[in-house]
Amino acid sequence: MTKYANLIPRFLDYVKVNTRSDPASTTIPSTPRLTDFAQRLVKDLKAIGLSNVHINSQSAYVYATLPANTDKAVKKVGFIAHFDTADFNAENIQPQIVKDYDGQSVINLDEAGKYQLDPAVFPNLKNYQGDTLITTDGTTLLGADDKSGVAEIMAAAEYLLAHPEIKHGEIEIGLGPDEEVGTGADHFDVADFGADLAYTVDGGPLGQLEYETFNAADAQVKITGTNVHPAEAKGVMVNASQVAMDFHAALPAHDRPETTEGREGFFHLYRITGDVDTAQLSYIIRDHDRQLFEDRKRLFQGIADRMNRAYGQKRLEVTIKDQYYNMREIIEKNMTVVDLAKDAMEALQIKPLIFPVRGGTDGSKISFMGLPTPNLFAGGENMHGRYEYVSEQTMERATDVLLKIVTLAEQRA
Repeated sequence: MTKYANLIPRFLDYVKVNTRSDPASTTIPSTPRLTDFAQRLVKDLKAIGLSNVHINSQSAYVYATLPANTDKAVKKVGFIAHFDTADFNAENIQPQIVKDYDGQSVINLDEAGKYQLDPAVFPNLKNYQGDTLITTDGTTLLGADDKSGVAEIMAAAEYLLAHPEIKHGEIEIGLGPDEEVGTGADHFDVADFGADLAYTVDGGPLGQLEYETFNAADAQVKITGTNVHPAEAKGVMVNASQVAMDFHAALPAHDRPETTEGREGFFHLYRITGDVDTAQLSYIIRDHDRQLFEDRKRLFQGIADRMNRAYGQKRLEVTIKDQYYNMREIIEKNMTVVDLAKDAMEALQIKPLIFPVRGGTDGSKISFMGLPTPNLFAGGENMHGRYEYVSEQTMERATDVLLKIVTLAEQRA
């Protein structure tokens, strides 16, 4: 029996609610269902006994406060998670429970065995021998990204309220929408949140501690062709789809997600549409190094410029929009927030896994708003699809880490 009685039941309740965000929306939050879920969180946070529970009008984040119970001047620690889910089926989620997993068996997600969690395909399963796993039924994602983080933060707050003998400073909680569509933290209200240092609880396996992310941009290439009958095309037709292929072929062949790792950046073509008349290419551009990131954007624009000169007119129109930057630029100036989390994990005999994230978190943006915010593990594996799963024991350990962080912060004040 876990000491966090409501951790898993709350998680199972939350993941059954469709909170998929909408990348095409211009509202905050992006869908009415996210507004509805935020209101549910307000009720649940109040029921736990937290103070100052409200939805921030600027960002649609749900904020709450756990007051300090010590006389020490302790820095205010914030914990942040997102409650929206990714671009995959989130309707009628039916979590499956696999108790005492042996670490080597194939798990059938559906009765027919069409979808399986196979250690030969997903070797991380071998790390969970003896654990209870929560999986999908093969038709939806699970939503551990990041409702595991939501449930863990709430379980930690509930535990502290039930155990006033555990001394801690003021704790701020922020649960937000639209992380998965990249806009959730755009309007984060640091002043209303009120923390001095913070963590997103949005990572993967046990021990992950991340404070280095990509620099990121979205890039769109719109191409205008000239469509005439193929019989009369010579010297006249400009096939927009062919121009699109030529543009993509001009990018470095190695610099793609499927051929890079570690701190190697890339150009990722994630959507292509077109015909002879018009075409559009959609990319994300990523690099950990800020100078290399800027070089990539210049290269991208330069290819379009060169092709336009060859055509004698502007056939390719490029739009590049920066999305977030490497939080390390901010956090490495004062590593206290990282050291605190590292020490908390080590005190719990959890080995910190510190490596550069090949992605970003809401903390990437929030750190550049003046609030250093690295990322902690929340337990999810194979996120964003039907093969997602999470270990109950890892969720409990994540909650342990949150408690240890706030107690160490109080002891060191």
